[in-house]
Amino acid sequence: MRTSIIQEDRLGLIHYPANGWTVVEVTGDVDAHTAPRIREAVIALLNEGHRHFVLDLCPAPFLDSMGLGMIVAITKRIRDREGSLRLTCVNDKILKIFGICDLRRIYAFHDSVDQATRRAPQRGGLARWPRPLLT
Repeated sequence: MRTSIIQEDRLGLIHYPANGWTVVEVTGDVDAHTAPRIREAVIALLNEGHRHFVLDLCPAPFLDSMGLGMIVAITKRIRDREGSLRLTCVNDKILKIFGICDLRRIYAFHDSVDQATRRAPQRGGLARWPRPLLT
């Protein structure tokens, strides 16, 4: 079941379960305006008991440094709850930002939600973060 968290002109955020993961799909730019709202939504899901996340950035056309900082911040929160995080992204411009900041090697990137959720999550998937993750 897909549940809408935010539906505005600049940001759409839904979540749904997939093979033990909570997929959070972001539609719209991930920037200084939207990043705090995304962070709050993921923290609310953590507080509801969700632990294993796929952040689906495939529908997102843009990500800036505030968006990148938000992803690092939620990664720390998820790690503290012994959860896991995978990212989906096919946008070369967004992937380049992760590469420039040398974060591409420490996140598990996938081309689709189906690919990211193929294997069920394991507890403590971020226990070694920020060392390079295995996909």
